[in-house]
Amino acid sequence: MKIAESWLREWVSPKLDTEALGHQLTMLGHEVDRIAYEGQGLDGVVVAEVLEVGKHPDADRLSVCKVTAGGETVDVVCGAPNVVKGMKSPLAVPGVKLPNGIKLRKSKIRGVVSNGMLCSATELGLGEESDGIISLPADAPVGEPLANYLDLPDAVFELNLTPNRGDCFSVLGIARDVAALTGAPLADTNVKPVKATIKDTHPVEVLEPAGCPIFAGRVIRGIDPAARSPLWMVERLRRAGLRSIHPVVDITNYVMLELGQPLHAYDLGLVKGPIRPRLARTGEKVTLLDEKGVVVNDDTLVISDDSGVIGLAGLMGGLSTAVSDSTTDVFFEAAYWPADYMAGRARSYGLHTDASLRFERGVDPAGQGRAVERATELLIAISGGDAGPLVVETEDAHVPLRQAIELRKSRLAHLLGTTVPDDEVVDILNRLQLSAKKKKGAWSVSPPSHRFDIAIEADVIEEVARLYGYDKIPEITATAETPIETVTESTVDYEKLVSSLIARDYQEVVTYSFVEETLDAKVSGRESKLKLSNPISSEMSVMRSSLWIGMLEAAAKNIARQQDRVRLFEIGKTFH
Repeated sequence: MKIAESWLREWVSPKLDTEALGHQLTMLGHEVDRIAYEGQGLDGVVVAEVLEVGKHPDADRLSVCKVTAGGETVDVVCGAPNVVKGMKSPLAVPGVKLPNGIKLRKSKIRGVVSNGMLCSATELGLGEESDGIISLPADAPVGEPLANYLDLPDAVFELNLTPNRGDCFSVLGIARDVAALTGAPLADTNVKPVKATIKDTHPVEVLEPAGCPIFAGRVIRGIDPAARSPLWMVERLRRAGLRSIHPVVDITNYVMLELGQPLHAYDLGLVKGPIRPRLARTGEKVTLLDEKGVVVNDDTLVISDDSGVIGLAGLMGGLSTAVSDSTTDVFFEAAYWPADYMAGRARSYGLHTDASLRFERGVDPAGQGRAVERATELLIAISGGDAGPLVVETEDAHVPLRQAIELRKSRLAHLLGTTVPDDEVVDILNRLQLSAKKKKGAWSVSPPSHRFDIAIEADVIEEVARLYGYDKIPEITATAETPIETVTESTVDYEKLVSSLIARDYQEVVTYSFVEETLDAKVSGRESKLKLSNPISSEMSVMRSSLWIGMLEAAAKNIARQQDRVRLFEIGKTFH
């Protein structure tokens, strides 16, 4: 997972530089594979406007553009297919050395002088792929340094998270751990509720309560279809490895990355009747957002309406209700899909989505309403519209509860090999938002809803060790008694036997345990009962009852190749 340092520091900002923060993340168990620094070496790259675009006289695939960066208008030869009149894009002038090592100079390209270069994301080190030059928003100030406009430089942490820490597949999850380790204050995690301005709701009928114990939804009407995602959101998504698609889709992705709760947005005008989370029926089909049609397995949770299946729950939405540039009414959905219902489902369809990754590892069962509130807040700020009331359907009998865990002082000391002071243990638990009540020789520890990975005493001890510091735990060399075994002459040591045979010019062979049925019967004198139901070939159809079969075949093959001296032995198992 990728997290921009600037985004993380909005939630928690310890007094550590980038490298030190990366080291502390690794010590917390969130291994930092790489720290990518973006925006370095952009001196001299500015926001420019393309005033005119004409064809190159001697090259079909090149354009000659008249470009201004706030001063005089210059000619720039450009080979990007997406360059158009009126667009704004980064301009690197002659003399600038780009992050990829190229130093620009004024030069002739097919007879036309080019006074710089309009840049793509890859050329500026702001992406690994691009389909043309960067297109900046229309309100980008011409002449402003690109680094200032994009709020660069910034560092991006690439984290290798362990599967048990599903709560850390978000900026909030990582921020919680950093705050617990460093003591830096954590930003307020509460989301201010958005007041409903209309009474519209959409009916939801949960037909599989065990598979969907919590379903939060909200109707938003009258959004501006011409609205575009703001630059700060587009940039944060890009640094996290996601591209901007549409304001509604961008908001669902943004909230997922920020809070860890995947969401889905429907074009409300395309939904037919009530939304029904349920198990699929045999033979049902759906066309997904990637335009691929699938036949749904009957063990898969789906979202349906009167028209049939409109999405695979927790995996991917359906194309029939997808938002588009003409969407004006939206229905936000955030559900709790238990990991037991999600495990392996994405792989069975050849899918791997950001949503399935989180649901398979687990999400906070208390975060659905908060995610919809946050998405509503962002959508209204970006695209306008009127929000209906937040509706949360809950089946309490199927909502997981965190049970209290007894943490014994003796067990803590035994597993860590050191004694952690009582007050420090309590402080660590409190920083991790684990409620601890003192008992005789122990604590009763209650994990919060987002720490679904903590279920037994050893889990709590691991948390204490993480924050106490592995480097503070002393190394103790393990010792054990190694009594001398009784020597007997009644058995021959395997290694001695092999060495003796090799010394007498025998060669050890390893033959297949599967042999041909008639050969096995000839050697053993009886028909084998250990027949393979799906043999590789008829020559490997039964389990061998003797080592002679393979050795005889090996000897025969050697003799057939003019080996007149064949001495073989094999030590292995036979099957009866």
